[in-house]
Amino acid sequence: MMIRLLPLLTVGALALAGCGPQGGLLIRPVRTTQKLTETTVAGDTGWFVRRKIVLIDVSGTIVNQQQRTLLGGGENPVSLFAEKMEKARRDDQVVGLILRIDSPGGSVTASDMMHTEVRRFRARRPDVPVLALIEGTGASGAYYLAVGAEEIYAHPTSVTGSIGVIVPAFSIAGTMAKLGITAEMITSGPFKDMASPFEPLDPEDLAILQRIVNEFYETFITVVDQGRPNLSIEEVRRLADGRVYTGQQAVDLGLVDGLGTVYDAIDRIRDRADADRVRIVIYHRPLGYRGSVYAEPPAPAAPQMNLININAPDLWEMMSPKFMYLWTGRR
Repeated sequence: MMIRLLPLLTVGALALAGCGPQGGLLIRPVRTTQKLTETTVAGDTGWFVRRKIVLIDVSGTIVNQQQRTLLGGGENPVSLFAEKMEKARRDDQVVGLILRIDSPGGSVTASDMMHTEVRRFRARRPDVPVLALIEGTGASGAYYLAVGAEEIYAHPTSVTGSIGVIVPAFSIAGTMAKLGITAEMITSGPFKDMASPFEPLDPEDLAILQRIVNEFYETFITVVDQGRPNLSIEEVRRLADGRVYTGQQAVDLGLVDGLGTVYDAIDRIRDRADADRVRIVIYHRPLGYRGSVYAEPPAPAAPQMNLININAPDLWEMMSPKFMYLWTGRR
């Protein structure tokens, strides 16, 4: 296996110069492949502890594209999630799966794709209990994902719910007019430029978008109804006005099964799997050190020199209306 050397600590040079404490240069080999690596972060130790509970984090906005930051690029959340689910599915030593969620939701399609991955895992590994744990925020598309699990637990200080659909749409036509800028769209049909940011919002356009929102909303209602058999579809519809609920409120309303921390979720999976001795493992890219169940997700890629890197396609995408299962807060 081809390896390369990576310096991790360079305080030795400072020590030799008399500018710092005594230290040394630590060099270790690392894998050049980016295949997921498994690390034990908690649980029982010992050579004969073979069974595992996999902890998979879902954090940030759920989108089916590479996440970008001012300092560089990152992973595609849907792709990474599917990769982790498939790795867990192929491992016969996995006896439980915990989806640890801290997300306000995301796009309609990305949320549905990740929910499908959970249902697909359960269908192919019915012997492995799957539990969703909401920490911090598990709203809208993140809750849509959570109802794919067999059970849902919420941290006592979390918020969840926000069942509904939103389409952010805006117009810069007024600003353009003040600047003396006009935009002309050559289209093949009257609705090809529907909800264009360069034109005033048209009532007929908004009516078409509203019908699509209503359809996606009904899908959300159906998914929650199927995932929460303790609730009737009428009860789900009554709760689905877009508001968020605290963890305790969600328990009282039947949206989640109980309150707990990550350690309570681990204990619950132990009981479900009838496993006294297990290791708690997470999956990550090779270079990312993980020391505990609270380990952070991988750091972003190396920074770019140009901190503001918005090109024309990015700007156009930002201005285009999108269908979202997302909790954004009132405008």
